[in-house]
Amino acid sequence: MNLCTLRRYMVATLLAVACCVLSMQAQKPYQTQKGTEILWDRWGVPHVFAKSVPDMYFCYGWVQAEAHGDLLLHAFGNSRGRAAEYFGPGVEDRNIRNDRWVWTNEIPKRAAVWLAAQAPEYRGYLEAFVAGINAYGAKHPEALSAEAKQILPLTTLDLLEREQLFINFEFVASSRLMDSPKAGAARAEVEAPIVSPFDPRSEDMQDGSNGWAIAPKKSADGKAMLLMNPHLAWGGEQSYFEVQLTAPGVNLYGATQVGLPAMRFVFTDQLAITNTVNTNNGALLYRIKEKDGGYLFDGKVLQYEKAHYTFKIKQPDGSFRTEGVGVYKTVHGPIIRRDDGVPIALHVAGLDKPFLLEQIWKMGTAKNFAEYQEQVKRLQIPMYNIIYADRDGHIEYLFNADVPKRETGDWNFWEHPVDGSTSALLPTRDLTYEELPKIIDPPSGYVQNSNEPPWDAAWPSMIEPKDYPAYISPTFGLFRSDRALRMLSEDKMISYDALLQKKLSTRMEFADRILPELLDAADKYGSTRAKQAAAILKTWDRQAEASSTGALLFYTWAQRFVNPAVTLNAKDAQRNFTVPYDYEQPLTTPRGIKDPKAAAAMLDDAAAETVKLYGAMDTPWGKVMRLQINGQSDGDTAAVRGPALNGVNLPGNGGYGNLGIFRVVTYGPMEDGIKTPVHGDGFTIALEFSSPMKAKSLVSYGDCSQPGCAHHTDQLPLFEDKQWRDVWRTRGDVEKHLEKREMF
Repeated sequence: MNLCTLRRYMVATLLAVACCVLSMQAQKPYQTQKGTEILWDRWGVPHVFAKSVPDMYFCYGWVQAEAHGDLLLHAFGNSRGRAAEYFGPGVEDRNIRNDRWVWTNEIPKRAAVWLAAQAPEYRGYLEAFVAGINAYGAKHPEALSAEAKQILPLTTLDLLEREQLFINFEFVASSRLMDSPKAGAARAEVEAPIVSPFDPRSEDMQDGSNGWAIAPKKSADGKAMLLMNPHLAWGGEQSYFEVQLTAPGVNLYGATQVGLPAMRFVFTDQLAITNTVNTNNGALLYRIKEKDGGYLFDGKVLQYEKAHYTFKIKQPDGSFRTEGVGVYKTVHGPIIRRDDGVPIALHVAGLDKPFLLEQIWKMGTAKNFAEYQEQVKRLQIPMYNIIYADRDGHIEYLFNADVPKRETGDWNFWEHPVDGSTSALLPTRDLTYEELPKIIDPPSGYVQNSNEPPWDAAWPSMIEPKDYPAYISPTFGLFRSDRALRMLSEDKMISYDALLQKKLSTRMEFADRILPELLDAADKYGSTRAKQAAAILKTWDRQAEASSTGALLFYTWAQRFVNPAVTLNAKDAQRNFTVPYDYEQPLTTPRGIKDPKAAAAMLDDAAAETVKLYGAMDTPWGKVMRLQINGQSDGDTAAVRGPALNGVNLPGNGGYGNLGIFRVVTYGPMEDGIKTPVHGDGFTIALEFSSPMKAKSLVSYGDCSQPGCAHHTDQLPLFEDKQWRDVWRTRGDVEKHLEKREMF
């Protein structure tokens, strides 16, 4: 943090309480300039044509409320730490756990500090965004649920609370808190363990994304291209919302999560930016040694910094009970659990960086690579790989993260709680932009990431791990990222049409890697049933298309061969391979079957289970994997079972990323003989900086979530047919496909 920013932050801290009070006051009605309008196209995508930037932000809030009002307001209720008050305990007390998490990490208090630190101009944009949401709620109360309307009116403080909970305390911090099953209450006044409510992991799920940037030297048309392809839950607060925002000098197209006023995935006539979830440890855990009512640190006994918060929990009869959260903070951060009685403190990097939203805005509105770099170097965004391309032909991969600088230890050392009694293990700053892994305009002609560590971002132009601290990121492989590298490297030049087709690939890299040896093993050592299974796999197309026979059988076998790890860094994940993963050889490692007899026996077991679960060894993939979007639960991130919305029930394609499928669709637990999507390809855009620009898009689960919205499932037939939508960016094109116009 530079001196100017530090001074701003210190002043902001002093003003935080006053700022919080002011922000909670009712805002004056916002008046847009005449001529501002929203055009909704036939896919339900809103196109904002505003007369000023504040008017644009007002309309951005308005369209989020119109398309996702209930979901939007649920998200803000959660980030206030009042979810249990508004919505009750939730499924498996999810809302209670949410509120404990918010107050333990003092999100509202810090959000007030962040809000006071905002530059006046940008704060005005945030105020306009909130005014748009409130204005929609006031004009269309009938469109919102009774539960959602409890949250209105919003204030600008809500935006900073939402940002923190979603990014700093779900993505950065929460996965670090699942390490110990022994978590216990920090103090007696806390009635239950404090654990993060956010756990995106399952044996088949890999949160994150795919992202590609292709330079002119690799492009068949000599124009840079970029692929945006995030993977998160199909529903709930992780939903992406596609939109166009225009104002004088501004023309942004892209998406972000509902409730965020800044577009994380964006392109303009000049540049394009996408993100993927990266492997970084911006959240560190410390074992605290208690003594004399305090804790030991560098040989001295320090006192806890204490705070106490309460929140309400709505009861079935409409009454409320109150729960208290006692916060005990060390120099590292708050105590978030106890392991066998030992307090565990959480240090989260980047909590002194309040300008994430502003940085995203300024990155997206940069006019050239130099302006973009000026913004990205601020490192106000605490995590996510950032992949960039522009009309001038520049591309960049950046391992963007707030990484605490440490003097010792590798990734494995910091994966678990470390000694909190010494300052030798406490970071004093975060790594700078210059110290982070990155590659700009590489000889390979492309950069890419599919959630693997940064080292092969432009393979064979490697980023060398030895040039960076050992704790910065591990070394492991993902078959999905290997599939990406194969598709990028197999063609000397890539056309825009080829880019569109490669994105839709359902081929399993794992099958290509291992299937020939599995067939040999079955031939030599297999039972009669294993040989029958091998005959099916021999004729299988190695894809997860709806008609693919053998895909279910291979999926069932693969779960035995590498399960339960979803990445290849776990020690037992590679136990059955002859040659382990080598990051310099991503297309050929890991490989080989170490024990062919065991692999053949696994195939026999898999064949039996496939028949039991799916009816036959050669049941087509799409008979079981179905494209449905079901009703959503009360604020949970994943969809729940229920009648298929709008009657959409289609054979699915795409599949699990840990099989090396680039078109990720994580199908959930099987019920009534089928599985339906809970995660994967959500918002996708592929673009080329030609003149005029080429851009195609898809939002798999539709661009709205409000009950009764016709666009909640309307893009699933395109998904089934592996088709794209044209992106309309000019007023003329939008007018040709107009569904509704709103004038202000």
